Amino acid sequence: MSTDGWKNFGRYGADRDPGNVHGKIALGRALEDAVERMILEGGIKSPATTRRGLKARMNYLTTHKGGAQALADAGITANPATIRAWRKGTQRPRPANLEAIDTAYWNLRAHNVLANPALLKAHLNNGGRGTRIEIHPINQDVVEEPRRRDNLRVRSFQARYIWDDAVDALTAGDADKLAEIWDDVISELDSDYGAYQYVSSVGLGA
Repeated sequence: MSTDGWKNFGRYGADRDPGNVHGKIALGRALEDAVERMILEGGIKSPATTRRGLKARMNYLTTHKGGAQALADAGITANPATIRAWRKGTQRPRPANLEAIDTAYWNLRAHNVLANPALLKAHLNNGGRGTRIEIHPINQDVVEEPRRRDNLRVRSFQARYIWDDAVDALTAGDADKLAEIWDDVISELDSDYGAYQYVSSVGLGA
């Protein structure tokens, strides 16, 4: 396989599988998955139906900017006294309001994480140690048999120094920058890097 970035990608059938995409797309998806994991894994673990979980959510919603609006957007119309009682745990919301509080909490947390790209950068930079990246080659079952590469395999290595630019590109929706970053990533794969310009998926160990 040449290392020209597969300019004629699809000539031999690789594009028959919609899962085979340019690395910039796979990298963007992997970054979005990392954001989602940050939102979920760093969030409140106790369910909203428990006293602990409810108080934690109400504390977050009443001490973070945008909490009141998040509650309103989720359909909460309770007066301030009731909101205070929910926060203190002296009054329990109806099931529908519990669900709305949970929705408001996760929506606000997601907004706050997405609004602060520095959090994701720090997470991926990992104190200078970087993040492990796992590159899965294209599905070759759809490629014309004489053109298949039997030696393509999953490649995995620790990636450093790219994450600030990658997060900025994701935030800005800059596909060209993601493509440049992907070229930097696969340059670590020695002379075979051109075979990974297009991939089936990218995973991040973060």
